Amino acid sequence: MAAAIRVARFNPHVILLEKHSRLGGLNSYFYRNKKLYETGLHAITNYAEPRDKKAPLNRLFRQLKLKRSSLTFCEQHQSEVVFRNCASLKFSNDFDLFQSQISTNFPAASDSFQKLLHFLQNFDPFIPTPFKSAKTFLLELLKDSLLVDMILCPLMYYGSSYENDMDLSQFAIMFQAIYKEGMFRPHGTIKDFLDFLVGHYRELGGEIKTSCGVERIIHHKNKAVGVLLESGEHIECDHLLSTIGYDETMNLFRDRNKATSGEHQRLGFIETIYQIPKISAPSLPTDKTIIFYNDTERFSYKKPDDFVDFTSGVICFPGNFQGIQPKELREIRSTHLANYDQWKTLSSDPKQYKIQKKLASQSSSKCLETIFGSFTTNILYENTFTPVTIERYTSKIEGAIYGNPIKRKDGNIGFTNLFLAGTDQGFLGIIGSMLSGVSIVNQHILPKL
Repeated sequence: MAAAIRVARFNPHVILLEKHSRLGGLNSYFYRNKKLYETGLHAITNYAEPRDKKAPLNRLFRQLKLKRSSLTFCEQHQSEVVFRNCASLKFSNDFDLFQSQISTNFPAASDSFQKLLHFLQNFDPFIPTPFKSAKTFLLELLKDSLLVDMILCPLMYYGSSYENDMDLSQFAIMFQAIYKEGMFRPHGTIKDFLDFLVGHYRELGGEIKTSCGVERIIHHKNKAVGVLLESGEHIECDHLLSTIGYDETMNLFRDRNKATSGEHQRLGFIETIYQIPKISAPSLPTDKTIIFYNDTERFSYKKPDDFVDFTSGVICFPGNFQGIQPKELREIRSTHLANYDQWKTLSSDPKQYKIQKKLASQSSSKCLETIFGSFTTNILYENTFTPVTIERYTSKIEGAIYGNPIKRKDGNIGFTNLFLAGTDQGFLGIIGSMLSGVSIVNQHILPKL
C-alpha cells in the first residue's frame, strides 16, 4: 500500500493486487459475531514526536504526503522483559528508563552498554553486507549472556527470521525501533488505519483489486511484462513490485507442481486472543502494554520440536495504551514459537486440529496465569491461529511472518523492472514494511517514470 501510494503521487496508473478479500496482509482484521478483531497490530514500533523530522515515522508521512495530524497516536504505557527467577528490564518511549534499568540490574555492564550505544550511533545498518551475528557481537562487547538474551528477546520476537540470532544490521534497526523510539498505536482499529491509507491512495487515482491472486508473472528474459491472474485475466505493466516474499515471488515463474519453499529454516508462531470481562479480571495489569517473558535458563528462539514452545512468549494488552479508554472487555494476546510441520500434518484431520488448538490455548493461558493470577474461568471469547492459519490467509510459505532469513536489501532479484519489497527485503514491522515499499520505489521505479 505504501509503495502504491508513493508511485501514485507521480503517476496515477498504479494497480494494487491483493489475493485476500481484505487489505493489510499480516496486519488486517476479521469479524466474529459482528465484532472486529485485529490480526498483527499489537503495537507499532518507531514512535517519534512530530518535531523529530529525521525519524522513520515522520519521513514516512512526508514521503506519502500524509498529514500526521489526521491520526491520533497513543503511546505505550510501559513494557517489560521478564526472565523469571533471573531479572527484568522495563522500557517505554523514554529511553532513559531502559538505560537506568541496565545500570541498576547489570551494573558491571553499564560502561559496555554505553559503548554499544556509541557503536550503534555510528553504524549504518542499511548498507548491504553479509550476515554478521548480533549475538556474537553483543557477547563479546557486553560479556553477560543473560543481559544479551534479555536485550535480544523483544527484538527477535518482533523481527528475527534466524534461529537464536539475528543479523547485526537488523539488530541495529530493531534496537532503534523498539528501545530508542518505542511503541504506539493509532487510535481506533487497524481497519481505520487501512481505510485511511486506501482513501489517500484512491484520491491519487490508484486502483485496487482484491480477491485477485496472481497465477504467474509473465516475463521476457530478465524483464517482467505483466501478470496472469488466477481469474485468467492478463495485466501488462512497465514496472512490477512484489511484497509477497522472495521464494513466493520466484514460485510465480514456476509450474505449481514445482514450487519450492526455499532452502532455509523458517520460523512460525501461534497466537491466541482472549477476552475477559473487566470486572472479572482485577489481577490483569493496566499499566503494562507488552511483556516479553522467558522461563528457562537460556532463552531459546528456534523452531520447537513440539507443536508450541511455551517456555517463552509475548503477552500484549492492546487496550493498555495512553489515551485509550478502558473497555468492558479486557483483551490479552499471547504469542509463542510454533512448529509449522506439526500443525500442517494435523490440519488434514480437522477434528484433531481443533482439539490441538484448544490444548495450545489452555497451555498458553496457564503460562499467563503464573504471571497475572487466575482469569481463565472468566474467558468469554478466545481465538487461536497457527502457522497454517497464517499461510492460508497470507500465502506466506509455512506461515513464516518474518519470511526468508536471507534478505535482499537492495530489492534486486535479477530483473530490470521487477523488485522485492517488504519482509524479505529486510525492513520489518508496520513502519518498516511501509518504508521498505517507499525506499524500493524511490530507488528503482521513480527514476524511470
